[in-house]
Amino acid sequence: MSLFAKKPLSELIHQAADSDKGLKRSLGAGNLVALGIGAIIGAGLFVRTAAAAGEAAGPAVVVSFIIAAVGCAFAGLCYAEFASMIPIAGSAYTYAYATMGELVAWIIGWALVLEYALGAATVSIAWSEYLNNLLGGAIPYSLSHSPLEHLVTRVVNGAQALVSTDQVLTGDIIVSQGLINLPALLILSILTAVLIKGTSESAGLNAVIVFIKVSIVLIFIALGWSFINPENYTPYMIPEGTPGHESIREWGWTGVLGGAGIVFFAFIGFDAVSTAAQEAKNPKRDMPIGILGSLVICTILYVLFSYVLTGITNWSEFETVGKEASVAYTIKTYMPGYGWLEKGISIAILAGFSSVILAMLFGQSRVFYSMANDGLIPKVFAELHPKFRTPYKSNIILFVFVGVFAGFVPGSMAGDLTSIGTLFAFVLVCVGVWIMRVKNPEIPRAFKTPLVPLVPILGMIVCTAMIVLLDPYTILVAGIWMVVGLFVYFLYSRYHSKLGNRK
Repeated sequence: MSLFAKKPLSELIHQAADSDKGLKRSLGAGNLVALGIGAIIGAGLFVRTAAAAGEAAGPAVVVSFIIAAVGCAFAGLCYAEFASMIPIAGSAYTYAYATMGELVAWIIGWALVLEYALGAATVSIAWSEYLNNLLGGAIPYSLSHSPLEHLVTRVVNGAQALVSTDQVLTGDIIVSQGLINLPALLILSILTAVLIKGTSESAGLNAVIVFIKVSIVLIFIALGWSFINPENYTPYMIPEGTPGHESIREWGWTGVLGGAGIVFFAFIGFDAVSTAAQEAKNPKRDMPIGILGSLVICTILYVLFSYVLTGITNWSEFETVGKEASVAYTIKTYMPGYGWLEKGISIAILAGFSSVILAMLFGQSRVFYSMANDGLIPKVFAELHPKFRTPYKSNIILFVFVGVFAGFVPGSMAGDLTSIGTLFAFVLVCVGVWIMRVKNPEIPRAFKTPLVPLVPILGMIVCTAMIVLLDPYTILVAGIWMVVGLFVYFLYSRYHSKLGNRK
């Protein structure tokens, strides 16, 4: 069989129409918009905003968000056309199978593991950090951090002070070594149980959480506006020669572009809506609404949020403090009298992180469901619960896989890998829409991407630029991941492919 054999589009459309044996159709347009917002607003906004400002963009992180949003908009338009035309689980993997063939589909499916599985792990680690912050550090360091992390403190006049490991230390030294991140594993286990119970139950919980976290974001924007110090916007971009910013990726316009690659993590999730296509009541109408509606709403909130955050707190402070809990730090330091809001923010952020993890686990299990149905991974990933009609075995296996990263790997190692996996998927979806317009112009499309091929080309260019501007180490690790994926394909998937074994 050719490595680029395509799955017949007619077969995909027939499979999408068969709702009696497959996943249960229970989601409306409102559920899909809420799913998108639930997946988007989370660790990317509350953690990566400060990281991008302190490391690369300064106050111009607002522009970084706009650039990232533009790239997502181009990709989102392409996703919307595919999701309305091929309303089936699997998202970019399925679209690639129909347009570019099995090998490319496998590559994109393997890349989506970086987005959804590592995304869930990254956010669960952030969830653990915020929970400990809310509890005043009550959870022991050893039980809330990976074995690859340690904390060095020294006792000065009876009080503990953080120090870096390269300092000359005097006094009583305390080295705290991480063992396992139990809070991260706890939230993963709870949300896995919710997903196994059913899609409509998961959507209901997600809607409540989305309402809470959007409300908190709006409250912070409204109350924080009066605490903005205009001097914090000058200079607007990090100047060349700023100490600690020697790389071209860390100052000026290239810093802003680099910041876009960092905050791109904040937009990950809108494409998770497309993985729910096979569970939408009216996918041809509702999928474009869910994908584009959630993206527009979140972009507006992101621009306002980043403007207020960097207006209250100078970007340089985010180089050393406040990264993990930047909003709580800003409220505590620069918004006197709003201590209640600091606690409320932390609680809402925990809820918000939960909905992101829920959406990521949901998306990954649906991609695995499609890949297993095609024979590219073991069929256990496609087995549905006899009562709930959810891929429960896939959810359980996914919990173990994600749990290994969440419990034993630092969050910083997974965040950028999540971004590169998503960007790669976006590039291929843009290519796929263009190919489908040329090869299958006659297929009915409930939603059409405007200005083809201009929009797909611009999507490819912007997303590729953000990949190139990511940290070289991240690109190297992602390359190794893809090589491993190719070994798996040629050793297992190619010989078990249902398409390849047809006579």
